[in-house]
Amino acid sequence: MGLFSKKKAKKEIQPAVEEVKDEELDATGWHAITQAFEKLYPDQKDPRHYGVLIPWRLGGNDPLQGISIYEASDYYHFVTYGFSELYEKEFENKEYSGYGFELTLKLKKAGLSDDEAEIKGICGILQALARETFQHGDIFQPEEYIYTGQKTGMDVKAESKITGFITTLDEAGEIDTPNGKVQFVQLIGMQDQELQAIVDHTYRVHDLLEKLPDTLTDYTRESVI
Repeated sequence: MGLFSKKKAKKEIQPAVEEVKDEELDATGWHAITQAFEKLYPDQKDPRHYGVLIPWRLGGNDPLQGISIYEASDYYHFVTYGFSELYEKEFENKEYSGYGFELTLKLKKAGLSDDEAEIKGICGILQALARETFQHGDIFQPEEYIYTGQKTGMDVKAESKITGFITTLDEAGEIDTPNGKVQFVQLIGMQDQELQAIVDHTYRVHDLLEKLPDTLTDYTRESVI
């Protein structure tokens, strides 16, 4: 994708979030996402989940209906609910569900001074990206970049060097749902100089993916270039 413009002030992309428990919903699209992640985390049937206070369809500011956070030993694994069709089929395209994807992110635990605040911070970023899709039709796919021009870190204290993202296919892959296909696109936090190298055509997204030690968003790592 091309350049993506987002508010630079970190506080401006924080959503109003409320921790809620996943309820029994007659939602085949929703359950398909949950089932895909339960395969990765079979011991986590009730992960932490955040929903919005005021739904988008009722004038709320946050398009995603929910974000679940699964917990691995060294990172938090986020997955969104809302880019795809969670309930009945509404989009004309029968091959894909909704916009055809959901976003994920693996936030490294090491180096986090306040896990709860940083988790909510990532939820805010995911909602900000969702607004770009819902308002402007931006589609996120693997091996793309999100360069904001932001110079301050995306962590809640704005102290890290992570200012944007590249994307890759999440290990959850792509699933078939009753509403169509859904691809899980993972965001990986990147530093400004790394993103600028992509913009300047010095590196491709694929090149940086090969240089990274893993696909975690790590607020403390050194640059790979």
